[in-house]
Parts: sequence; structure tokens; C-alpha cells
Amino acid sequence: MYKINYIFSILFLSLWGVGLAQETDDIGTETVTVVKPYSPTVSDAFKIKSTPTLNDSIVLQKKKVDYNIFSVPVASTFTPAKGKASRVKKTPPPTLYNSYASIGLGNYNNALVDLYTSREFRRGESLLDFGLSHHSSRGAIETTPLDADFYSTKFNASYAKKDRYMDWGASVGLQHQLYNWYGIENEEFDDATIAGIDSQQNYFNAEAKAHLNMEDSFFKKGNILLRRFWDATESGENRVVLAPTIELPITEELVTINTKLDYVNGSFVNAPLNGTTNTGEINYSQFQVGVNPSLLVLRDDLTLNLGANFVYGLDMERSDSNFYIYPAVTASYRLLDENVIAYGGIEGELKQNSYHGFVEGNPYVSPTLDIQPTDQQYEGYLGLKGQLFSNVGYNIKGSYTAENRRPLFLLNPENQSRTDEKGYFFGNSFQVFYDDIKTLGIFGELNIDVNRNFTLGVNAEFYDYDTETDNPAWNLPSIKGSLFMDYQIDKQWYFGANLFYVGERKDLDRTIATGPFPPAIPDVILTLDGFFDANAHVGYRFNDQLSVFLKASNIANNHYQRWANFRVQGFQALAGVAYKFDF
Repeated sequence: MYKINYIFSILFLSLWGVGLAQETDDIGTETVTVVKPYSPTVSDAFKIKSTPTLNDSIVLQKKKVDYNIFSVPVASTFTPAKGKASRVKKTPPPTLYNSYASIGLGNYNNALVDLYTSREFRRGESLLDFGLSHHSSRGAIETTPLDADFYSTKFNASYAKKDRYMDWGASVGLQHQLYNWYGIENEEFDDATIAGIDSQQNYFNAEAKAHLNMEDSFFKKGNILLRRFWDATESGENRVVLAPTIELPITEELVTINTKLDYVNGSFVNAPLNGTTNTGEINYSQFQVGVNPSLLVLRDDLTLNLGANFVYGLDMERSDSNFYIYPAVTASYRLLDENVIAYGGIEGELKQNSYHGFVEGNPYVSPTLDIQPTDQQYEGYLGLKGQLFSNVGYNIKGSYTAENRRPLFLLNPENQSRTDEKGYFFGNSFQVFYDDIKTLGIFGELNIDVNRNFTLGVNAEFYDYDTETDNPAWNLPSIKGSLFMDYQIDKQWYFGANLFYVGERKDLDRTIATGPFPPAIPDVILTLDGFFDANAHVGYRFNDQLSVFLKASNIANNHYQRWANFRVQGFQALAGVAYKFDF
């Protein structure tokens, strides 16, 4: 009844609303065109079939299974161990000792002594070092009737101090060397002449050095050298070198200005051996002032150094001066990271030659030398270096050099008209011969780290010389090479060896004729054979302090000529002991 009343109420309100709408609004008429009559359809319906009931006595019924858990408490005494972080076994740091002593003795009466001690102050801010070394041999060489003794004793003392923004140091050194002009073959002169030859020469050197390095300052570093060098024939030389360096950062680049003042002065009591008479002493005095500004450019894999070298050279003895301008350009570029690095450059300089430097190159020079600087106009080079593998490094370089007044060691002529105090005028000493030379060179090097205990290296050099005088490049080899190795066999044993080769060289044999009607004696060009020299050493460490060693030199027992008429000692063996300690 309630629903019927509800329906009638809705119909009544709807009709009433329509009536009101018709009374108030006129919506007009619309014409409806029927395009297609409406034809409703009813889809087919599908009735779901009821599942039939299966009545079969054969079908087995599943049995209901009830599961029950029977829990029994079990007593346990297991206690898991707490985890611990594994520790890396530390290698104990090596014990450092401030002093070292070594002594060795061998055949040919060879002796070797090394002493060294170092003291620290203020926790390493200051360091005081002392060193003494001695090497000598008093053995005879069978191919010459003259003594072939030599020895060299050197003492050094240095002090260095390091602060927060600077470090500086100073050192002094003293050295005494003894050599003999023994370059005379057996039966070349009679016994009376041999007995009258005083072939011994002594060299003495005293020098002082100082350096200063600054941080956060336009003055970057500076070096000073003071040296006095003299010999047993009253020859003497003084040298002073000052070399300050200034660095000026400009935007992202760095400008470096290297300056140098180099002064050498000396004299020889005797004249050169090319004349029949000793006409008097030789004096020399050379002064150089050089400025080398350069701009360092760093761009990713490119390093470029653009500079020039300006040098003023003054020959004070001859009152002659010259101004030189040399290139100073170097560059390197990483083609393949560390595997292939291309580098090159072109550089030049005015090299200051000295009596001290010539003696270091050849101790058998006569005290009758002409000292002049070498004008190295340029040295251009181009090369590749890097690593073929992680443990194999290489370096290949080609170069071309042009030099004026390059010094060459040339055998002095035999000149028995001289009556100098020392016997260096029997064709048994060397002079310095200056020539203008252009040199084409090729250099190759290979270094192999087989493992952390075994290293191996080999290098070779090839040169072609073009001289202005059309003479051979006296005593300069066309081929040089060397091979070296170091092997730490175990904690106690260590071993090392080196083998080097020097190719053929040329020298000149001359005689100064004497008498009222001197005979014409032709000059003879000497060819010195190339030679190998093999050396090795082995040692055993008992502990961190005590060790013994054995050194062998010229293992092939080859009596080759290092210089014309100067044959070396044969096979040499030297055994010794070394000890480290705190002093």
C-alpha cells in the first residue's frame, strides 16, 4: 500500500509540473524526420545446464586426516663465537741507521773505503752529513814500463735546513787525485829515458756550494758554486757560478726566468807541446751572463715550454766579446695516455769549459790546455717514450746538433826537445782540439721490471759526425751501448751486473822532429778497436746492519785501450764488508 501511494505521488507531481510548464513557457514545435524505423532485436539466451549428480559406489571417498605437532624441548649448550675482523699482517718498517762504513780489498792492490754519517736536529728540520770515500790501485800493467798507480780520496760535509716556506743548505768538498801518464808501450824508449820520466800527476780540488729554495715567492731558487782547482805542475783555476731563478704566474700560465753568471779564470805554467820550445805560460779568463725566459703552457695532454736563451760571453784575456741568442723550446704530448708520449725540442747554449771539467773527462790531459767555451748553436731532437706494458718502458730519440769549438781529446805529439819538469811530452798525454762539428744521433732505451725484485735495462747510441776540418772526430765513438740488471734474489742475497760496449775511435800519432835538419816524420792515424767491458757484484746480508760483497771488473780480462796507448788493468776482483750503525 505504501509503495502504491509513493508511485501515485510521483505521477501527480510530474503532471502538475508539466501543466505549469505549459502554462508559463511556449517551447514551440519541432519536426522529426525518421530516417530508419527502430527495430529492436533480442539476442539468444543460453541457459546454464545444471551439474548432474553422480551416483557410483566405486568412487572412493577421501579420508579426513588430522595433523598434530608433538613439541619436545631440547636443552642446548652451543654458544656461537663472536665475529672478529681479520687483521692484515703489517710489515715492520726498515730500521734506519745514521752511519755507514764499507771497506774492500782486491787484486792489483785495489782498495775501496766508504764512510758516511748523518745527524738530524729538531725532528728532521736540520740535517748534518759527513762523507769520506777512497779508491786506489797500485798494481802494474804489463804492457807499459811506467807506474800505473792511481787513487782518489774525497771528503764532503753538508748542512741543510727546511722551514715551512723555504729550505736552504751549504756544503764543502775536498778531493785529491793521483794519476800517471803511463801511455808508453814496452821497448818504445831505452831504459835511461824511462828512468828519467816523472809520470806522476796530482790534482787537488776545493769547492763550496749553497742553495736556496723558496715557496710562495717570485724568487724560486738560487745556487752558488765556488771552486779552486790546481795540480802538481803549478797550474790553477778559479770558478764562480751564480744561478738564481724567478717564477711569475700570469693568468693560467707560468713564466720562468733562469739567470746565470759564470766566471772561470786560470793559468798553465807551460806552453802547448806543438812547438819545439816552451814559450811560456797560458792564461785564460772567460765570463758569461745568461738570461733564459720561458713560458710554460699546459693544455690537457700537451706540455709546451716556449723560451729563448740570451748569453753575453766575454773573453777577458783576449778582450773579445760576443752576444748569442739560442732557442729554448720543448714540448711533449700524450698520444695514448702513458703508453705513447711524443716529445721534442730545439735548444742551444754557450757551454763554459774548464780545466776541472777536462780532467773529469780524461785525467791524462797535459797541463798545457787552451780553454775556450763551446758554442752549441742548436740541438734539435724528436722522440717517443712510454710503456709498452705495465712493466716495460721505452725511449727512442733522434737528434741533430750543430756545435762550434767542440773540444776533442787528441794525443799530444812526442816532443823530446821539451825539458818540462813532468814527463808528459813522450806521446803519453792529451791536448784539447777544437773543431766545428755537426752530429746526427739515434738513441734507444728499454727498461723491464720483471718483478719487484728484478730489473733489466738496455740502451744503444749511434752517431754520425761531420767536422769542419774534415778530420775524424777524434776519440768519439760511433756506437755505444750498455746492458744492466739488478736482482734481489731473496732477503739476504742480491746480485747485479752491467755490460757496456764502446765502438772504434780515431786518434793521431805525431812526432815533433828536432835537430838542425829535422827529418820529415809523417803523421799516422790510429784506429782504436771497440771493446766490451763486463762487471758484476754479489752480496749477502746477515742482518739489517752487516753484509759482505764481492765485485768483479773486466771479467773478460780484455786489456783494451780506453785512450791511445793507455791499456786498462785485466780481470779485477774486490771483496769487502759493509756495516750500518748509529753514531
